[in-house]
Amino acid sequence: MIRKLLKILGVLLLLAIIAFGTIYAIYNEKLPKGQAGPEADALAQKMLATLNYEQYQNTRFLEWSYQRGKNKYKWDKKNGAVIVNWDDYEVKVDLIAPESSLAYKNGQRLNENDSDAIVGKAIDFFNNDSFWLVAPYKVFDKGTKRSIVTLEDGSDGLLVTYTSGGSTPGDSYLWILQPSGFPKSFKMWVRIIPIGGLEATWDDWLVTQSGAFLPKSHEFGPLTLSLGDVEGYNP
Repeated sequence: MIRKLLKILGVLLLLAIIAFGTIYAIYNEKLPKGQAGPEADALAQKMLATLNYEQYQNTRFLEWSYQRGKNKYKWDKKNGAVIVNWDDYEVKVDLIAPESSLAYKNGQRLNENDSDAIVGKAIDFFNNDSFWLVAPYKVFDKGTKRSIVTLEDGSDGLLVTYTSGGSTPGDSYLWILQPSGFPKSFKMWVRIIPIGGLEATWDDWLVTQSGAFLPKSHEFGPLTLSLGDVEGYNP
């Protein structure tokens, strides 16, 4: 019985490897090489202008959720702080001095030993989930490199590589833009996804109370990544 079970598991594993290999061969793309320089920076500035970058910069509070509403955020951009909620946890993250962050479970403050791990988890959640909200506004972040890539249709794409910062430095994103510079989608080369060049849409936008453009959701293959009730406002 055990041998039969092991044989079945072996066949299933082999089929899974073959399936992954087929998908990898069909969809995997190599990271394209682009041309860095003033023209790439100008294209990035063009994209920012279409998104009302100045209004985004002046927006104090951003609120959204992720993972079907499991993770919830209220980000005070002015003071570099964010409240992160998931399950029974609430973490008041100090983005400037993370060691000053406070973590709670069921309304009770955690001790230092338990707090460190939960604060770290909250920061990882924030780094990932905020990127899906504000990635276009981060193309000039410290440690970024920008270059122009010529796409198959002859238009210019903006390749942005994050050499430092966040939870996964080294990731690259190729922005596909409308002729106006407004983003339509990006392709990803990231460490947590073994297939390079997978594409996610950036075409479900709202104009917030503060005047900035923010996405409400993304289509990523068969998945829809909802950002919940997105808000951007000033007091």
